[in-house]
Amino acid sequence: MTKKLLILLFFLGSFMMQAQNLAWRTNMTDAIAISNDQKKPMLILFTASGVPENLQNEIFKTPDFAVWSRDNVVLVKLDLSDMNASDSDREQNVKLKNAFGVQDLPEVCFAMASVRKNKTTFSALGKIAYKPGGAKAWIAESNAILHPSE
Repeated sequence: MTKKLLILLFFLGSFMMQAQNLAWRTNMTDAIAISNDQKKPMLILFTASGVPENLQNEIFKTPDFAVWSRDNVVLVKLDLSDMNASDSDREQNVKLKNAFGVQDLPEVCFAMASVRKNKTTFSALGKIAYKPGGAKAWIAESNAILHPSE
């Protein structure tokens, strides 16, 4: 019995650690390449320091989100307040925020992108912000954006 309990605790611990170690991309060029290679849309989180952390704490830090995101999207975090980002990256992030019509932070945009002749074209799939109800409700709404015909 003790052995089974230890094994269960080990797996639960591993699962919880996975939820904490999400692979957020911060470079849009890399994220686009990965998105196209994996044929998955990007989940682009527009955020900044000092914004409410409900989305992070109640959605992104859950095991449900970790599993869902691994299978469905490429995670991209664009921190509009990152002072370590280059001027060109900060300018690009603000242009993307405006192009996607992001008003309030934090907000998530789902998109695909293609690059032809050094020109990037984004195809917006939809936007979603924090909503109470937990990770499962947020994931269900995200799935409705990503798979509208299902």
